[in-house]
Amino acid sequence: MADRPTKHGLAKEAFDKVQSKYDVAHAHEALEWIREIIDEQFDTNGDMDNVYNQLKDGRKLCRLMNSIVPNSIPKINNSENSFKLMENIARFAEAAKVFGLTDAETFQTVDLYEKMNLHQVIVCLFALGRKAQKQGMRGLGPKESDKNERTFSAETLKQGNMVISTQYGYNKGATQAGMNFGNTRHM
Repeated sequence: MADRPTKHGLAKEAFDKVQSKYDVAHAHEALEWIREIIDEQFDTNGDMDNVYNQLKDGRKLCRLMNSIVPNSIPKINNSENSFKLMENIARFAEAAKVFGLTDAETFQTVDLYEKMNLHQVIVCLFALGRKAQKQGMRGLGPKESDKNERTFSAETLKQGNMVISTQYGYNKGATQAGMNFGNTRHM
């Protein structure tokens, strides 16, 4: 993790709010899923330090993506150079977007590499698990729903215009009688 000055004021409040969203149980579940998919034994404890230590080099993430979509990341850097490790993370995030994840579901490299927002990393893994489940693989989290579009004929839409609105229920007249907002006026 890079040497960053400690946060103060609003920056600290924002950072603490982001950190408070982290869920140890979800992180454990995500690491278990990764271990199962890439078929590699490692510590799946869900605390922040372990998640960071297991994923910070990006290698497991790249192997995960290659297990889901073969050759989606052709070259995984094994160097200990920080730029090469960040490149692994960036390649994973890009491959996840190609697989179908939205920008809101992915994370920035610094979120993982500098331990800024591990919650978003777990969100990304759950989103990837949902997409993988839709492709027929063993997924993570709830199953993603299928699109259920409905088309109505012009006649059906026309019948909807014939309904009288009072058939939906009576609202005792549309007046403001008896309505009171705030405190009463004291004289």
